[in-house]
Amino acid sequence: MKNDFVLKGRSVSDLKVHLVLTTKYRRKAFTGEMLRRLHVILEELLVKWDCKLVEFNGEEDHIHCLFQYHPDLELSKLINNLKSVSSRKLRQEFSEHLAEIYWKDVFWNGSYFVASCGGVTISTLRKYIENQNSPEE
Repeated sequence: MKNDFVLKGRSVSDLKVHLVLTTKYRRKAFTGEMLRRLHVILEELLVKWDCKLVEFNGEEDHIHCLFQYHPDLELSKLINNLKSVSSRKLRQEFSEHLAEIYWKDVFWNGSYFVASCGGVTISTLRKYIENQNSPEE
């Protein structure tokens, strides 16, 4: 990720965060197809926010997302938007599957985990996310 800087206004930055979202009640809701679709949804949403998806993966009950953002962005607003839009789209597109798991219009847990990526190298974090136990088809 050489020269992977964000130039915006008068700032040059390289800010990356690791986001973890869990399904409501930690239900094993994800299929491989759903994770692939969520990858596309999040990538498109991040582009709209002038951000860049670096890595994405998940398991049956949670996802990991590593993305780059610019310093004038409010992370809480971005994350709330990612959660609400992705929840709505997944519930629309996978309604039959999710109706067996949830009886209300819910998908994500109300909380989330987010950490800056200064403690470990990006390559270490990328390997960790790549090695998640994704559900089989």
